[in-house]
Amino acid sequence: MQTASDMLFRILADPTRRTIFERLARDGEQSVHALTDQSGVSQPMVSKHLAMLKSAGLVRDRRDGRETHYSARPQSLGPMIDWLGHYAAAWRDRFERLESQMQRME
Repeated sequence: MQTASDMLFRILADPTRRTIFERLARDGEQSVHALTDQSGVSQPMVSKHLAMLKSAGLVRDRRDGRETHYSARPQSLGPMIDWLGHYAAAWRDRFERLESQMQRME
């Protein structure tokens, strides 16, 4: 069974999708044409990447006449952040114990 964080990691593993998501998160809403001009891949490929990002809830679209505009939904990274937070807490505890052990050895 695939969890939400599994899907997010899988979707964002692709460097082109990750770049598109980062650009939308950093620069705000953009049209498919603007994203295509900046991506270095064809418009059909950009549209496929956007469809995958949308299926994961990472972007939303808005129609304006003949153009579709996309914007990032960074709050959708929540399951991934939770997953990373669990491991960050565990590692932080381990490093604190290591530091304590090293101080006792001095």
